[in-house]
Amino acid sequence: MNNSIWTVCAKRADFKQIADTFGIDQVTARIIRNRDITGEDAIRTYLYGTLADLTDPHLLGNAREAARMLLDHIRRGRKVRIIGDYDIDGVCAACILYQELQRHGADVDVEIPDRIRDGYGLHMTLIERAHRDGIDTILTCDNGISAIEEIEGAKKMGMHVIVTDHHQCAYSEENGERIYRFPHADVLVNPHIPGDPYPDPGICGTVVAWKVMQLLRELVTGKRELCDEYLELAAIATIGDVMDLRGENRIIVKEGLRCLEKTKNTGLAALLNQTGLDGKELTAYHVGYILGPCINASGRLDTAKKALRLLLCDNRQEAEDLAAGLSALNAQRKELTQKNVELARKMVEEQGLLREKVFVLYLPSCHESIAGIVAGKVRELYEHPAFILTDSAQPGILKGSGRSIEAYPMVDSLAACSEYLIQYGGHPMAAGLTIEEEKLTAFTKALNVQCCLTDENFRRRERIDVPMPLDYITADLIREFSCLEPCGKGNEKPLFAQKDVCIRSIRILGRSRNVVKMALLTASGHTMEGLCFNDPDQVLSYLSGRFGEETLRSLTSGRFHDGTETNVSILYYPQINTFRGTEQIQVIIRDLQ
Repeated sequence: MNNSIWTVCAKRADFKQIADTFGIDQVTARIIRNRDITGEDAIRTYLYGTLADLTDPHLLGNAREAARMLLDHIRRGRKVRIIGDYDIDGVCAACILYQELQRHGADVDVEIPDRIRDGYGLHMTLIERAHRDGIDTILTCDNGISAIEEIEGAKKMGMHVIVTDHHQCAYSEENGERIYRFPHADVLVNPHIPGDPYPDPGICGTVVAWKVMQLLRELVTGKRELCDEYLELAAIATIGDVMDLRGENRIIVKEGLRCLEKTKNTGLAALLNQTGLDGKELTAYHVGYILGPCINASGRLDTAKKALRLLLCDNRQEAEDLAAGLSALNAQRKELTQKNVELARKMVEEQGLLREKVFVLYLPSCHESIAGIVAGKVRELYEHPAFILTDSAQPGILKGSGRSIEAYPMVDSLAACSEYLIQYGGHPMAAGLTIEEEKLTAFTKALNVQCCLTDENFRRRERIDVPMPLDYITADLIREFSCLEPCGKGNEKPLFAQKDVCIRSIRILGRSRNVVKMALLTASGHTMEGLCFNDPDQVLSYLSGRFGEETLRSLTSGRFHDGTETNVSILYYPQINTFRGTEQIQVIIRDLQ
């Protein structure tokens, strides 16, 4: 409320022509242009894109070679082991690979690493285990592109290795040039490999695996098939792994959510029932904040094999029991997260760490599995990149995760300080690392010394799609905004703003008193309800400073104000609230200034 920067998108286009062509409001046309969707074909695909618009899997480099090798090994009766990851993307990818390979008669099993015992990715313990079990072919999903030494070890043991992954490739910089390093696997499938012809590399590991399986089925049947029975898993993983909802990702999620609403997967049906989502019209929010965390919780606090069992389960009672267990684990995860966020907050404020550009916080009591979530919460609180480190199973070795801001490409920053690290990897906005405890102080200093962020970078930026008076909002316009769904990263929910809105009254709602309800006066003299889910104490403190204590007491006493002394600018989005069959327009207030 005091530290954010509001900017209005000013991208130009003939909005009337777009609106007339596609039968939409000019406000909607502006929002689409703000998402960098330009040209009639691109707009048409954005509004009406179907599964026929998904990218041809043949364009994914080496994917056909991977499918051919798998088919050959199936026909030769060779043992295949899928090695996935313990997060939602790795679990969904492993599920697709396992089901499709079984469909074609493969001698196949799945290994999901234990987060604490095995760590992320293709560690030597997993390779040695596979060798002892007589495995011929290791097939990775959502990992492997950085496992250079490990894959070298597997090859020396005589095993074949096929990597399907979507993470950034490891590199070092020499004279300002990136020198990439790749594992010597039999086949590498990753759209981020430099020179890969895939036009939209921002897909998750599950979609990479799904594309390879489409090509495998094509080789078996001689026909091109989408394998759309896996579409809902691809959608769940795309949302859960926080991929940009643009291009084919957006189509995958839009169509996958429709499939999920009427899923035939016994495990997913049980989880929808357990989380209260059964029968609802599902959005990306439901997957990202309710369903997905339950799937991820097993890999954080127990074993991700439980989540995989749920997805593969065809017994209703067993599925209900597994779903209940995952929901309970997620509740435990939430409690642990809140506890460690509070510890991190105290550390930042009591140790004067706000002077640092990048926060590196060592929380020895933090469960390794929630370090990334805690880092994300700290990032949200202070708008600073944040790393949370904690003790690993190995004495003297710390492991952790970081979450970043837009101006700070996190994995590149780790690469610049890699001399201090045992291992690292990730994305521009999120990364993981392993470090010796004795190097932590030097690493923290180096990370901050090479950081070029300024004070402006630490102010939250809110991008206004359209400055829109409250009186312009209609129920039909709100319903039209559904064509923008699914919204999420890369295709954000639209935001609007209006200056000089009069607050007539204020109430605090909710059992936890966590919602600020305002009666807002529109320019035409109508009253509209506004709900603010920001910290109520923070909201009231801001309004007290803005209007004075006496006026705030009057606003919260139930008396209505119509004067300019209670005017604010609001950042909002509108929605329709239906109560007992009656529709009412209300606005969700994101910020006040």
